[in-house]
Amino acid sequence: MLDLNNIVTLYGRAEVLHGISLQVGAGEMVALMGRNGMGKSTLMRSIIGLAPPARGSITFGGQRIHTLPPYRIARLGIGYVPENREIFPTLTVRENMEAVAADYGRVADPYTPERVLSIFPRLRERINHRGRELSGGEQQMLAIGRALVINPLLLLLDEATEGLAPILCEEIWQGLALLKKRSMAILMADRNIDAMLAISDRCFILEKGRVVWQAEKPFSAFTDKVRCRYLGV
Repeated sequence: MLDLNNIVTLYGRAEVLHGISLQVGAGEMVALMGRNGMGKSTLMRSIIGLAPPARGSITFGGQRIHTLPPYRIARLGIGYVPENREIFPTLTVRENMEAVAADYGRVADPYTPERVLSIFPRLRERINHRGRELSGGEQQMLAIGRALVINPLLLLLDEATEGLAPILCEEIWQGLALLKKRSMAILMADRNIDAMLAISDRCFILEKGRVVWQAEKPFSAFTDKVRCRYLGV
């Protein structure tokens, strides 16, 4: 579904991503791991068109997308949940979803705001609350829900549970497991390594803008040595 080939991305004159190649297949959940500042967010911004690559190619569903603006990439069926969530603070939970609802992926069983509420029941209790009135975890659920109602074929999820209370993290992981069960393709980054590996099909580790390690489930090669070398503080 998604194919990155030798992606090089610059911030000004500084090269941040150094020839990254990776793939996400239909229905796959792929984990993107690495310490802070290693290029995970930049990689997702490159895919969605917010930080277009200077070299290399990105193909989605057989179509090259690395030269397209973000709105056209989204309309091809890619949803993006940024690290800072970026929900509309003055709109209610329902209005946040209704403002962007579409069916860009032209899926057989589309996600509606009501269906999102079934995935994240806590949002139903907050349906008339404005975005700025929600807790961090509730805002994250809303950010995921808002991405879902454009009915993407692929979801990019940057730092799904960072800084959230454990009970809210658990609710988000349960929701993501349900999306996985429904064959939603997801590329995600998060600091909860064990939770990601439990539901992912493949994982990639980035270090200084390069893929330095990758594996497929059951991740038997993901040893304590690998964890300490690439993910330890």
